[in-house]
Amino acid sequence: MLEAIDLTKKYGDFTALKSLNLTIKEGEIFCLLGANGAGKSTTINLFLNFIEATKGSATINNLDVAKYAKETKELLSYIPENLMLYKNLSGLENLSFFCGLGGKTQHKDELENLLEESGLQVDFIQKRVSSYSKGMRQKVGIALARARGAKVLLLDEPTSGLDPKASNEFSELLLDMKEKGVATLMTTHDLFRAKDTGTHIGIMKEGVLLEKFETQQVSFQDLEKMYLKHMHN
Repeated sequence: MLEAIDLTKKYGDFTALKSLNLTIKEGEIFCLLGANGAGKSTTINLFLNFIEATKGSATINNLDVAKYAKETKELLSYIPENLMLYKNLSGLENLSFFCGLGGKTQHKDELENLLEESGLQVDFIQKRVSSYSKGMRQKVGIALARARGAKVLLLDEPTSGLDPKASNEFSELLLDMKEKGVATLMTTHDLFRAKDTGTHIGIMKEGVLLEKFETQQVSFQDLEKMYLKHMHN
């Protein structure tokens, strides 16, 4: 569903991402670990076609995102670190508005069900988003992904600033999407969450993907050692 082929991004002499090769299939959750400036967000932004690759390509469902911007955007949902929702609208109104933008009109009951399935407490569905915690806003993001029938999820630090309970709830939602065959690329600083939720993990540093492996191949202790070794070298 997602593929990076020799994907490179330079800003003048600075290389933000160097020759990334990556494949993510349906029902896989690929967690990209690394410090700030490692190239994680650059990778997400290239898949979103927010920025242009210097070299190589990013494809979604075998379509080059630069050549098929509209078609590839229709396949994905993006949840950034701080999801932009209209604060003076309710979760339900936000969901209805964003679905409408994508050309999908759904009945109020359907949208309420999607919000409930995404873990939003029933008594908050009609409340203004200004009263929501970050975890609640992320749940609206997942509900939107469900409503749009997204085949691909791109997540940039979605659990940063969440308390352990909210972080755990978010992981449960991702695993539910995984069961439905959604391909997920997630950047995170949270090693525990990556090990707990991801099917695959990659460690990035200074624009280079240094390691990638299946999560079940390593223990949490080994992952931590490997990560710290790369960060300190």
